[in-house]
Amino acid sequence: MSTPLTLAASRRPDGTAVLAVTGEIDMSNAPALEAGVARSAGDGVLVVDLSGVDYLDSAGLSVLFAHAERIRVVANPLIAPVLIVSGLTEVTAVEGMGPGSDLDEDEL
Repeated sequence: MSTPLTLAASRRPDGTAVLAVTGEIDMSNAPALEAGVARSAGDGVLVVDLSGVDYLDSAGLSVLFAHAERIRVVANPLIAPVLIVSGLTEVTAVEGMGPGSDLDEDEL
């Protein structure tokens, strides 16, 4: 059974917009992620906190790539390989991947 997607928008004390995402991101709910990112981004940088995400497919990656120039991503070790292999780590800042975030493609 999949974990439902939840989105929670907030701001850090410095005013930076944050979109905390939990659950699974797939083609069934990628449009909700897209809407959440678009709504939360505003004019500045948006931190997309994926630390509570336990599954991310290509539909979710497409949303992140579409906004790569204006987002920073907080990830977790579970989805780190997907972010690395997809190349998202090359086009936007990704933090919090923990041990294994220095993996190269031969190790994945």
